Amino acid sequence: MKKQIILIIVIVALMNTFFGCVNSYSSERSKKSPNIILINIDDMGWCDVSFMGSQYYETPNLDALAKDGMIFTNAYASASNCAPSRANMMSGQWPQRHGIYTVGSSERGKNNTRKLIPTKNNETIPEDNILIPEVLKKAGYITCHSGKWHLNNDPTTKGFDINIGGNHSGNPGSYYPPYRNVHSLTAPDDDYYLTNLIMDKTLEFLNTVHDQPFFLYYSPYAVHTPIQPYKPLLEKYEGKPTWNGQNNPNYATMVENLDKQIGRMIKQLKTSGQLDNTFILFTSDNGGHYGVTKQWPLRSGKGAYYEGGIREPMFAYWKGKIPAGTKSETPITNLDFYPTILDVAGISKPINKVLDGQSMLPLLTKQSEMPHRPLYWHFPIYLEAYAKNDTTTFDPLFRTRPGSAIRYGDWKLIQYFENNDFELYNLKDDLSEQSNLAPSNPEKVNELLELLEKWRISTNAPVPTELNPEYIPN
Repeated sequence: MKKQIILIIVIVALMNTFFGCVNSYSSERSKKSPNIILINIDDMGWCDVSFMGSQYYETPNLDALAKDGMIFTNAYASASNCAPSRANMMSGQWPQRHGIYTVGSSERGKNNTRKLIPTKNNETIPEDNILIPEVLKKAGYITCHSGKWHLNNDPTTKGFDINIGGNHSGNPGSYYPPYRNVHSLTAPDDDYYLTNLIMDKTLEFLNTVHDQPFFLYYSPYAVHTPIQPYKPLLEKYEGKPTWNGQNNPNYATMVENLDKQIGRMIKQLKTSGQLDNTFILFTSDNGGHYGVTKQWPLRSGKGAYYEGGIREPMFAYWKGKIPAGTKSETPITNLDFYPTILDVAGISKPINKVLDGQSMLPLLTKQSEMPHRPLYWHFPIYLEAYAKNDTTTFDPLFRTRPGSAIRYGDWKLIQYFENNDFELYNLKDDLSEQSNLAPSNPEKVNELLELLEKWRISTNAPVPTELNPEYIPN
């Protein structure tokens, strides 16, 4: 009997030791594995936030968070419209590796105005392409997608444990009930704004995670069209003086309300103590809609490969790791997010996974600078203009025609495939891209073109050459 009692005591002691070790390991892992939040706003332009200089839009919560981190003044989306930009960011790869070049068909605009047959577009991310949430989930993170997805019908098939409102839709259809394209969310009343409901659900998720590290991809449909005002804020902006071409009160309410929702999230993270161990990246998927908002002095907007279409507001926050109140002029791209997030989480790159960006973590923590490198864009597709006679785009009919672009240092070259046209700009001297220096500086054109051609060959980037028999020259 005594032996049995002693044996039971020993077993209990061993179990307590074992579970104590497990709990200790879990607690230690929780301390060492930071929470990660990736905020990707839809169609928010470079100057659509006050921390980037806007005196029309008001974003006090984002301003405060950005002030406590590092702001990037030369941050880029890797594509000028939403689906390819999001696919590039989530896969860490240029579009020629996964085939998503645009939204919907690559044959946009009138057929008889397209000289070339564009490269066929892939509308969904390939199943075998390993995305950020898949890697994090395998490493023990609980993962949540919140808002717009746009890469297939269901984000839970690509590494997310929880999906809040995400599907293949590129816009919500309506921010007021019924949310036409967001069938999975039900409004609590007939006037409940979608951006607020998405944050409600996001906060519910955050309330469920404590010991386990989490990855939150917060990607609200805002501030994409339709431009529907958040009514409680509308009076504030009606009659507010124009600043630098920004004067749309309906859009301004959407921006400020989005900021308020992010403020709710930050407040809850502070209250729970989670913010101290949370790494945050903030950006937008492409430039602002030029018919709605302006990014002057940047040229054009969403869909164009001028600076207004690809340069984004961006900051990174990580208390105690990223020095507060810092700015960086280093050119970075959302392709850099994948390797950065892996570094932050202490996770190795998946075997055989090609990553086209570079980790920003040494730059963020002031350990070293990013290497001097070219940034590339490839768009073998057509994207029609929003409005006739828009002089900010390549021509009045298209925001972009098939081509590629490179930025290296202060220089930027755009090559169009139809007639092998070139545009060369020195961004240091001409941020608004008004003076095409290609005719007067053929040496720089050839230097950048050589880099561009080598890059296309090394990545098997398709270059359309087949002529469209229906084309009618203007």
